[in-house]
Amino acid sequence: MALLLIAEHEKDTLSPATLATLTAAKEFSVPIHVVVMGSSVKKVADDAASHEGVEKVWCVEDPALSYPIAEQMTKTLVELGKSYEFILAPSTTFGKNLLPRIAALLGVAQLSDVIKIDDNKTFVRPIYAGNVLATVRSDDPIKVMTIRPTAFDRAAPGASKASIEAYAFKKPEQPTATFVKLEQSKSTRPELTSASIIVSGGRGLQNKENFTLIEQLADKLGAAIGASRAAVDAGFVPNDYQVGQTGKVVAPSLYIAIGISGAIQHLAGMKDSKVIVAINKDPDAPIFQLADYGLVGDLFTLVPELISKIGK
Repeated sequence: MALLLIAEHEKDTLSPATLATLTAAKEFSVPIHVVVMGSSVKKVADDAASHEGVEKVWCVEDPALSYPIAEQMTKTLVELGKSYEFILAPSTTFGKNLLPRIAALLGVAQLSDVIKIDDNKTFVRPIYAGNVLATVRSDDPIKVMTIRPTAFDRAAPGASKASIEAYAFKKPEQPTATFVKLEQSKSTRPELTSASIIVSGGRGLQNKENFTLIEQLADKLGAAIGASRAAVDAGFVPNDYQVGQTGKVVAPSLYIAIGISGAIQHLAGMKDSKVIVAINKDPDAPIFQLADYGLVGDLFTLVPELISKIGK
């Protein structure tokens, strides 16, 4: 039996989350096949075929997949996935939307947010916002799981190239949701989930205007901008900035939390960061229990001083 990895892609390349999922896939020691779906995905298929460990790439192309959504992709992936022992996708909005549908139609359970593969039947996943790690065993004939991208390094290109084969798109038999429009925020800063440095702001910034302090520091450091759910709910920044259990899970080299108390849901989304710096006026804030470096004081004094100390 083999493993099917459902690729999430961006423009002409695989997403960083897919490359991390590919690294996890290698731990199963079975042939790895990647399926790429879209309207014109030859470049993405070529990219997938060039990565070490990939033995075959399925290329599914159809005009209906110009903006692929789960409802349109499911039937094709269920038909293809029946012949595999493992079906993997990154634990992103893409994978979380798609895999539960596939698992249900295949009549098996789904394993979510896997961070470790003990063997081909035993896996580790976080529960209770990451405070407990559960070891679970699955005896299902097809094991369907999402992989937490921050738990694995990104796979690198290999020396050889896998074969690429076309697979026919299976149109849904019933009416499904359709793509209407894409509203995407544009920024010259790094993308949040792939940035090496992230500066995040919380409710302590008090209002949207004060969030410019986060932007100034991020610009100095060449960093991405994040936020706590409290800051997003208050309208300081768009919701695609949210880091946490209900937002984006990140693991940068440096994470700077400013005015963030450290609610358990936020910590679940950034605790794998290599170095964590916290700035908060409350010395008892939970964020300091996780931080490598903590600075207690008024952020409106400390952050401008920090910005002034950083060279142009």
